Amino acid sequence: MKRLTAIAACLAVAGAAVAIAGSQGRNAVEPAAFSADEREAILSHGPWPPPMPPDPSNRVSGNSDAIALGRWLFSDKRLSADGARSCATCHDPAKAFTDGRDRSIGLVRVDRNAIALANLRLNRWYGWAGAADSLWAQSIRPILDPKEFAATPELVRARLAADAAIRAAYARVFAAEMSRDPPERVLVNLAKALAAYQETIVTARTPFDDFRDALARGDTATLAHYPLAAQKGLKIFVGKGRCTACHLGPNFTSGEFEDVGVPYFVEAHRVDAGRFAGIAELRRSSFSLAGPHNDDAVRADAAPTRHVEQLHRNWGEFRVPSLRNVAATAPYMHNGSLATLEDVVRHYSQVDEERLHGTEGQRLLRPLHLTREEASDLVAFLKTLSSAVVSQR
Repeated sequence: MKRLTAIAACLAVAGAAVAIAGSQGRNAVEPAAFSADEREAILSHGPWPPPMPPDPSNRVSGNSDAIALGRWLFSDKRLSADGARSCATCHDPAKAFTDGRDRSIGLVRVDRNAIALANLRLNRWYGWAGAADSLWAQSIRPILDPKEFAATPELVRARLAADAAIRAAYARVFAAEMSRDPPERVLVNLAKALAAYQETIVTARTPFDDFRDALARGDTATLAHYPLAAQKGLKIFVGKGRCTACHLGPNFTSGEFEDVGVPYFVEAHRVDAGRFAGIAELRRSSFSLAGPHNDDAVRADAAPTRHVEQLHRNWGEFRVPSLRNVAATAPYMHNGSLATLEDVVRHYSQVDEERLHGTEGQRLLRPLHLTREEASDLVAFLKTLSSAVVSQR
């Protein structure tokens, strides 16, 4: 039965190719032929957007007043010690919630690229090294980081409690008086409002989503609008490129961490240990889901944090980022060292296995040895994962 299903799927795709070529005229492109396995892999990247339920660890997740307060705080420079920067400084809505720099600048230049803020409710871990296990905990980190905002809970409460409008909004959301709440509780609550806002940042549908859904329903007319180069690149992505080993599912990411051969030296004699250091920071944090600020009484979501192990292989591993809106979020990698998508594809085509930290049996990567045309097609596909719009729910 499975064999008959596979044959039927192949015949359906082949039939679609003939139908499109014959019915769409001069503007049509002849689709690349996808095998049954390729088709299954393509369909696994949707539909988009998927359900994004509220965060049980954040009692104001999805609350409209909290979202409004979080949107306000996102651009409020009073969260930084020098009053000169806000979340929007490094996560500019006009730049797909990035800053366009290789490495961001807080009070000083930091070690990592500003990761795009979109579809964050789908994450298990946050930041390039997974040093936070919730979006609200991640929102606290730059506020307290001496290289970024360098603020303290006391400073944050003092500044914002002096603003009558902020005090009133805080009271509406948390049913408490900001000036009487302990400073750490105020900081956590404000971070939960920031998280409620950031959860609304969701990438819009893309040309790939239209193609994927058309493939699912056998809509040959819509399939014809997807460029042939992108189709060929998609075949590489789900086939020869083995990209789906890490970039899987509707959000095009495993949500985990890998060593992809990008050097982890920040400068001479100083390294960024990546996930190895992130796990240590997560374990030390009083803001993790295993700590007292988790609003979920059952704390079922804290299990991964309790059981995560710090292993030698985690050295030099960094987050596998989502590829959604990837064309709008250059430069790339944890240190912003690759300026263009062409550079990224070239890196994976020629990756130096000697730079991979994991042992031979642990490595996912091998050089792809793409031809120039294949590399161009893969870039063409990646560009179809982007939209000019980042929607806010």
